[in-house]
Amino acid sequence: MGIKFNHRLSYKQARLTVVVGLILGTLLSVVQISLDYASSRDLLKRQIASLLEISQNPASRIAYNIDRELALELTRGLLRSESIIGARLTDNEGTLLAEVERPRIEASYRPITDALFGRSLEVETNLFLEHLPQENLGTLSVAVDTASLGGRFIERAEVTLISGFLRTTLFTAILLVMFYFMLTKPLVTVVDHLSRASPEVPDPKLLPCPRSHEHDEIGVLVQTVNQQLDRTAAEIRHRRAAEDRLTAYLDELESIVSARTTELEASNQSLSQSNQELDVARRIALDMAQARSAFLANMSHEIRTPLNGLLGMIALTLDSPLTNEQRQQLAIAHDSGKVLVELLNDILDLSKFDAGQLELEQLPFDLSVLMEDTASLFSQNAAPEVELTCLVQAGFPAQVIGDPMRVRQVISNLLSNALKFTRQGRVDVRLQMAGENVRIEVRDTGIGIADEAQNKIFKPFTQAGAAISRQFGGTGLGLALTSNLCTAMHGRLSISSRSGLGSRFYADLPLPIHAPAAPAPKLEGKVVVVSNAQSGLTELLDEYLPRWGLEYRRFDIHESLEGAQPDLLITDCLECLTRLRPAVSAPLLLVTAYGNFLPAERTASLAPMLQMARPLARHALLDLMRSHLDEHIPPAPVPAPRDGAPLHQARILLVEDNPVNQLVAKGMLSKLGCQVEVAINGAEGLTALERQPFDLVLMDCNMPVMDGYEATRRIRESGRWQGLPIIALTANAMPEERERCKAAGMTDYLAKPFRREELIGMIDHWVPRRPV
Repeated sequence: MGIKFNHRLSYKQARLTVVVGLILGTLLSVVQISLDYASSRDLLKRQIASLLEISQNPASRIAYNIDRELALELTRGLLRSESIIGARLTDNEGTLLAEVERPRIEASYRPITDALFGRSLEVETNLFLEHLPQENLGTLSVAVDTASLGGRFIERAEVTLISGFLRTTLFTAILLVMFYFMLTKPLVTVVDHLSRASPEVPDPKLLPCPRSHEHDEIGVLVQTVNQQLDRTAAEIRHRRAAEDRLTAYLDELESIVSARTTELEASNQSLSQSNQELDVARRIALDMAQARSAFLANMSHEIRTPLNGLLGMIALTLDSPLTNEQRQQLAIAHDSGKVLVELLNDILDLSKFDAGQLELEQLPFDLSVLMEDTASLFSQNAAPEVELTCLVQAGFPAQVIGDPMRVRQVISNLLSNALKFTRQGRVDVRLQMAGENVRIEVRDTGIGIADEAQNKIFKPFTQAGAAISRQFGGTGLGLALTSNLCTAMHGRLSISSRSGLGSRFYADLPLPIHAPAAPAPKLEGKVVVVSNAQSGLTELLDEYLPRWGLEYRRFDIHESLEGAQPDLLITDCLECLTRLRPAVSAPLLLVTAYGNFLPAERTASLAPMLQMARPLARHALLDLMRSHLDEHIPPAPVPAPRDGAPLHQARILLVEDNPVNQLVAKGMLSKLGCQVEVAINGAEGLTALERQPFDLVLMDCNMPVMDGYEATRRIRESGRWQGLPIIALTANAMPEERERCKAAGMTDYLAKPFRREELIGMIDHWVPRRPV
């Protein structure tokens, strides 16, 4: 293959060399010419200085003798120098003795020499005798022409430039020939052979290596190309063999595909039938889900309606004069009803999780008080031999931000689970900070959970074993709901347990701190505690009493109290009371289960004596200490009793068809000082509104003749009672019920069974309180 001359590597190398050589030669010539120029100017100066030095002594004598002929002869002699074109001699009085000149040399290079050396030079020297150097005899001045010296300089510069160019040209020609024979010709030969070589043939012809290039780059290139040709030929042979095998495989595959096509046609028919069956199953599942939601809504309504009457009547009865035994029995019945409501709420919450409708609030609340209140509610479920204790870490925040209702559910479910499976020992609820999270730990000494059962206890309607379900009962909803709640709050529920050695549940929740811990109060006094070292009361008092600045000492239940003179004695040992009273005259505080409280006559015999139910709350203990011991700070203000609080003077219309719920709501409202009128359906409620004004309407949703939704819509459409608050009373606690009430025009929502506190809060919010 041919390569153009200007594309050859040798030409490019020579061209580059020429350019570089030309630049370097020109630079060297310029430097040489510059040196010659400096030398020429110096030579001119030396020549003139030499002439003046030679002529100085004769000129001085001529000026001294004032000899005009010799002066003329001297000046004419100076004109014989090719550079001098004029001479002038004067005496010390300025008298001209002689002056001669000749014309300048005219040449083509004259402008250049004038530019380089100047057009002419005027040189003047003073005349004096050697023995009288201070006496000026006159002056000798000469005019110098630079044309002759500049002409010779220009001739030398031309020779320098031309010789440099010729040397560069010759050097370039030599390099071009060398590059051609050493580089271009071997490469062109290799390229020509390579262009004729064909890797498609089984045995391609190898490239010959140019002579004298076996060990340089060209030889290595030829060897590499030959190796690539060998590899290419081998790959082509393997590829052709593979193509032959592939052709055979394709023939075999065609036969297999034809057979499989028949099978796929049959499978497609079966799949189409399966898809139809899946569509039918999907529709059935959706219908079942809707039926389940409807069933849950109906069951919620049917269960909550009698529960509202049950809990409401018990709450009204608890406000009436009762004996201690009656009050305790009714309180247990009321708490049991609330546990039933909690179970119903658990079932509904699971349905909310399935539907993705669970909503969380973000409110500041006191988690330690919420934990102690929840534990106090569940203390009645503890076995007689089980000690329930609430322990709060020192410095725990006063308030955190989260959903207090859902956090209460977490504590309730974990605590209920621990109390159910613990028959003796301790159940502790601990509150502490774990990094940036709040850790709620429930620890028990119950039956424990085997390792293989720990993975399934968080599934709904599942317990650790069938024997546990038969022995202890339960639905298996609590831990499943608790795990879902922790996940919804971006937390985590974990367990540490061994069969027969108790369990520990940890709920780590990211609850931001709203208010830091309040400073510990400072009390003075001596407190003695009589209790076992392993009891929860001992651990609690060991934590709190020293922090409050009290002088604190603990005795074992069998240890003598000789020499102890406390200001207050605390014990949880019922058997120790008879022994302690004669020995100690200080007030006694008995901490025990609510069902183990001593009767009034026994308490009177041990007076002064107080009784407090387990679990012992911090605030209750602190209030007791403040009332019996001295304190550095003034006691906290005690809120005024409710009996002296202003009552509502509101006119309320109660639209409710259930007689029991009528009695409950009417009884609660009457105790608040409200005037209540009852209507048994929506139509009667509209008639009552026509007769007289009301401050608030409590509207049941499901009633005969006209339900609460229709009645509310008619009230809003009339335009006469636009600002009238209408509170929905419904036993349906499903998530969509609130939206349905809001769409009908109701102002707020109150689910049955409702507590008196919830009813008071609702009225306080919508009806201003007017004093009696």
